[in-house]
Amino acid sequence: MIETIIRLKPEKYWRKGMTTDKLIQEIIDATRMPGVSPIMTQPIQNRIDMLATGIQTPVGVKVFGDDLNKIVELAIEVEKVLKTVPGAVSPYAERADKRPYFEIEIDRKEIARYGIKLGDVQDVIMTAIGGMNLTTVIEGRERYPVRVRYMRELRDNVEALQRVLVPAPSGAQIPLAQLAQLRKTEGPAKIGSENALTYARVFVRVDPKVVGLVDFVKIAQKKVKEEIIDKDKLPSGYYIAWSGQYEAELEASKRLQVALPVALFIIFVLLYMAFKSSTSLMVVATGLPVSLMGGIIFLYITGYNMSVAVWVGFIALFGVATDNAVVLVSHLDNLFREKRPNTLEELRELVVQGGIARVRPCMMTTMTTILALIPVMLLTGAGSEIMKPMVSPTIGGLVTATLSNLILVPVIYSWLKEREWGRLKG
Repeated sequence: MIETIIRLKPEKYWRKGMTTDKLIQEIIDATRMPGVSPIMTQPIQNRIDMLATGIQTPVGVKVFGDDLNKIVELAIEVEKVLKTVPGAVSPYAERADKRPYFEIEIDRKEIARYGIKLGDVQDVIMTAIGGMNLTTVIEGRERYPVRVRYMRELRDNVEALQRVLVPAPSGAQIPLAQLAQLRKTEGPAKIGSENALTYARVFVRVDPKVVGLVDFVKIAQKKVKEEIIDKDKLPSGYYIAWSGQYEAELEASKRLQVALPVALFIIFVLLYMAFKSSTSLMVVATGLPVSLMGGIIFLYITGYNMSVAVWVGFIALFGVATDNAVVLVSHLDNLFREKRPNTLEELRELVVQGGIARVRPCMMTTMTTILALIPVMLLTGAGSEIMKPMVSPTIGGLVTATLSNLILVPVIYSWLKEREWGRLKG
């Protein structure tokens, strides 16, 4: 693994039309090498991801099993499947690369012939060859470890190690070659384990402009199930687990499933406390579904996918979408308390007058909010990828909610008053 940190120049020095995504793709194309797959991420984000899930990318797959070669083979199969999933960027499965190892296998029968204990041979290997600490010298507040071992030229090759002497109880010095088999072999560079099971990881970045993290994982899980699990490529005792940032997004989504209804309930309670009328409450609440539609339309126009940031934006939208309706309905209620219309024409005229009188306040309320949020939509720096999806539903929802409050709310209010007036006259 090679880690390289790239420090970018200010965007004013970038080529015209260059974006972060284009830059990443150009770097990948320019540094492409066989057997090497780059993972582009932020340094701090990379550390947090590794500490939280052990995965350096937003989405990762862990293949668990007993045989290291088999789980690596399965991980490569998962990598091939992920390459076919829309939104996947540079899927890469860990390979258990072969590295040279030097093994010393002690022959128990031979050491028994000389009366040498197994622990004595191991002590020679650990101390005389490996250099294990024997003791510690104390000088005041300072501590120095003491090691006793053969000189480098006496232990830097196989022939020299074979001549390492092991003392026998009889006083004889037996070469290590007569007591053990020394050989070079190949083994994995790293063995990852979790819950006492070895695993191989598959890393994959997700393009948020194509698909959201949670949606990507759902599609990828279905593909992996169809191509690997359903085709019996996964032996008994082996299984696949999904990990990465998407787990945090799933957790946040679960919390939002509770937070969203609670927020709406509190909004309705506050509105009812303000009007003391279920009729006025329903009139004001008509802006909520209309604002929801406006937010979804604007998300479609801007190309953002559903995410936790988007749902937070919708919660903020529901809090401000009813502002204009509250201003309008409260003014209409005051007018009807001051004046009692005697005919339908007077009733409708009173509603029109109240609506016209509140056009400017409603427009000013909406425009100040939208103008305050527009600079966020123009951001291009760090954090803009979170702020823009959060602000988008608020802007789109306020536009449609304002149209609803100025057109639909007076009509519904007038209709309800006409029915009430008709019952009183009848």
